[in-house]
Amino acid sequence: MLKRLLVENYALIDKSVVDVQPGFSVITGETGAGKSILLGALGLILGQRADSKALKDAERKCVVEALFDVSKYGLQSFFDSENLDYDDECIIRREILPNGKSRSFVNDTPANVSTLKSLGERLIDIHSQHENLLLNDSHFQLKIVDAIADNEKLLADYRNVYSKYEEDKRALARLQEEVARQNANRDYLEFQLKQLQDAALEKDEQTLMESESERLSHSNEIKESLSKALWLLDENEQAVNPSLKDAVAALKSACQYMPEVAALSARLDSCLIETKDIVRELEVRCNDVEVDPNRLDAVNERLDLIYTLEKKHGVDSVGELLSLQDSFDTQLQMLDSSVDEVEVLEKRIAEQMKSLLSMAEKLTAARKKQAPKIEESILELLRCLGMPNAKLKIEFRMLREPCVNGLDEVNFLFSANKDKSLQPIASIASGGEISRVMLSLKSVLSQSSDLPTIILDEIDTGVSGEIADKMGDLMWQMGKSMQVVSITHLPQIAAKGTVHYKVYKMDDENTTTSRIRQLTEEERIREIAQMLSGSSLSEAAVNNAKELLQASR
Repeated sequence: MLKRLLVENYALIDKSVVDVQPGFSVITGETGAGKSILLGALGLILGQRADSKALKDAERKCVVEALFDVSKYGLQSFFDSENLDYDDECIIRREILPNGKSRSFVNDTPANVSTLKSLGERLIDIHSQHENLLLNDSHFQLKIVDAIADNEKLLADYRNVYSKYEEDKRALARLQEEVARQNANRDYLEFQLKQLQDAALEKDEQTLMESESERLSHSNEIKESLSKALWLLDENEQAVNPSLKDAVAALKSACQYMPEVAALSARLDSCLIETKDIVRELEVRCNDVEVDPNRLDAVNERLDLIYTLEKKHGVDSVGELLSLQDSFDTQLQMLDSSVDEVEVLEKRIAEQMKSLLSMAEKLTAARKKQAPKIEESILELLRCLGMPNAKLKIEFRMLREPCVNGLDEVNFLFSANKDKSLQPIASIASGGEISRVMLSLKSVLSQSSDLPTIILDEIDTGVSGEIADKMGDLMWQMGKSMQVVSITHLPQIAAKGTVHYKVYKMDDENTTTSRIRQLTEEERIREIAQMLSGSSLSEAAVNNAKELLQASR
């Protein structure tokens, strides 16, 4: 229940504090006095969009703060789930800074706008004037049926499955699109992979092949050079080795008479040993040199394949070609895996659809079971509101596939008179009839919900006289089980309130300010008298006001 509302620096309001009483309260005031401003301020703490243009003084922050008594509404678990401190008295505060940014607090704990909305839905219902237009909206009508039928848990369970179903459907669509794109590329990938696999590439073979090709291409020159070196070292008449051998023998002979030559003799002997070893290796290498045109052709053909593949794929090495081969193979494996994943998702979605259909059938049954009771409850109220011949029928139509609300689309069919057939309600009902239907719906809703507070913004539009009196009685009756606040221009309804507030404007030299205050008994008589007679206050109007107030007690 709303206990206090503080509004500071918002629109035409400099600072107002309203202590709101339980039961049925009314708010009156001239058109433009600021009644809608109060609703706008209240909307801020219920999570509506904040705008710095709403600041009365652009240099100061705007503050809206509401105190609620939540002790009787079982909100402890909600506070726990949102990591908020729970107290039987809950303070919601919203601040709009001059730079347009806003801050929100619940019991002094920072909270985001979505939390305010969720909490607000559990605390207060504001029926704005435009909500009458929603009466022709099928979703709004279905929401009413579910609220009165107490389908909250059924609907929450259904929507939980539906949310997962929609999420999986989106995932499947994305995956199928990706699979289709990859499938269009499958033949290309398979061809490229096969070509590289058939090439049977090895990481270092390009370097080895290029070296072998170079050697085979010059095998004749190599063999000739090696043979010449052998001839010069060991085979011709003036070969190096025989000459070295004779030189070593000569130095050894000289050593007998000149010992200091022994070192030179040893060094030259080492040279002879080394040249002999070189000759042996040259003989082996020369024999190994193979002049093989067929092998050269095979090596060059292999190199041509490697160079062609490198050029085709824009790489410079066999290692990069092998990396590409792995990549193509991985992509094809992923494609196969994606196909398997599609099958898993399709199976899961099919199971979800079965669950949705089963749960939707339960929802439909619950709705249809309550529909006659809802119709009768509303018609009973409409009869009390001066519509004895009203007829109301909740028509159900099954959808082709489940949606977020199940398989049902509902339509409120209505007729206010005996000789009129049932038609969609908003297409045939007058403004006054719509107002009475909406009030009846709100009354039935209030009986089936634990909502602490409802604010009715001129729900009496289009009615007057006796009907207004009866609407006031109904609001007063609703106020026995919840807090009801009605913004009204009708004296018959204003007289029904247990508490009466007035919104008015005050002007000074520089500004216009909206204010609100609770009226005393005498002020209330005067206010209702002015509502009856206009600006010229007559004694008859005052007496009439007193009679209205007396009759309402």
